[in-house]
Amino acid sequence: MPTNRVYLEQGKRSTFAISLDCPGWCRRAATPELAIEGLEHYRQRYACIISGSFKPGALEVIGTVRGTSTTDFGAPDALGAWDKNPATPVQRRQHLKVLRDCWAYIDGVAKKAPATLRKGPRGGGRDRDAVLEHVRECERSYGRKIGVRVAPRTPWSDQRMAIVRAFEEGVENQSWPQDYALRRIAWHITDHAWEIEDKSEL
Repeated sequence: MPTNRVYLEQGKRSTFAISLDCPGWCRRAATPELAIEGLEHYRQRYACIISGSFKPGALEVIGTVRGTSTTDFGAPDALGAWDKNPATPVQRRQHLKVLRDCWAYIDGVAKKAPATLRKGPRGGGRDRDAVLEHVRECERSYGRKIGVRVAPRTPWSDQRMAIVRAFEEGVENQSWPQDYALRRIAWHITDHAWEIEDKSEL
């Protein structure tokens, strides 16, 4: 069985373990070891997002990159040597399918979730619609990194179509390499879908 390539993005206070082969499969923890454990722990939860067969094999760490202030803030941000080699057309189609699965998953989660989500110990946190708006707006910002510019409040379905077209065209030399951008967008969708699930009182 083929392995699943993983890299570590190590910040000053935390580390992300990020799958190169399964966009959106990414976990953060205080140490590299705990990040890898977290990624493995979420294997089945991530599998629920994927519409097709999911047999990623054992995790194989292929490298470590130094994180940035954004890493410590809580988002994966660093590029690695692997981002200099664009995915093959077959890989890109597979990754785009996963991205569509991530969108479909958060849509399904939103339909089942209550409008008011459980708050943190001090009453903090966004409710369902605010989380979704955050994801959509961040996605609009991420899109600009690959040459996609849509107006504010563009319907999310139209914005998604524009992003998919950019990935299908495969234009490089943008602010973000295409493969990194796809991983970042998929991670953001997935992370907030799980947030909604975890804070739902269902």
